[in-house]
Amino acid sequence: MEAFSDGVIAIIITIMVLELRPPHDTSLSGLRPLIPVMGSYVMSFVYLGIYWNNHHHLLHITQHIDGRALWANLHLLFWLSLVPFVTAWMGENHFTQWPVALYGVVLLMSAIAYTILVFTLLAAPGNELLASALGSDFKGKISIVIYIAGIALSFVNSWIGLALYVAVAVMWLIPDRRIERKIS
Repeated sequence: MEAFSDGVIAIIITIMVLELRPPHDTSLSGLRPLIPVMGSYVMSFVYLGIYWNNHHHLLHITQHIDGRALWANLHLLFWLSLVPFVTAWMGENHFTQWPVALYGVVLLMSAIAYTILVFTLLAAPGNELLASALGSDFKGKISIVIYIAGIALSFVNSWIGLALYVAVAVMWLIPDRRIERKIS
């Protein structure tokens, strides 16, 4: 499951970078219109990196995977596979309301899918070490709340929604140390 997921995430990142189009202008000023596109790419690359990193840690401590976990993982990969689309739409439209809101919906659904994957793994017998490592998962729960707020506030001002999405990414940049402590 880990190798398959790694491959899918690598393909998602590849698709995102292939969406980047260089300008026809050879001067540095020709790059200026690409700033929103590059900004959305960087943010999505960071998000995919966060998911890859935490997914790796999660599966590293997991002892048993059943059919439900496979489907839950596929559910997560489905939502992550939509990241290139919403990234391109948001960047091309300079972070306007609907693209930013839909970007937030994909982030929210990815977070929910990750939570479902965690619960599915916790329900499988033999994953007691994972259960003790995860604890209450405050960051996971607060992330979902912040995404919901970001989606709603995107209709007030898209930059507020975007700032909330960035805040969640910053919160998750450091890998989950709870699992690393249990492994060592």
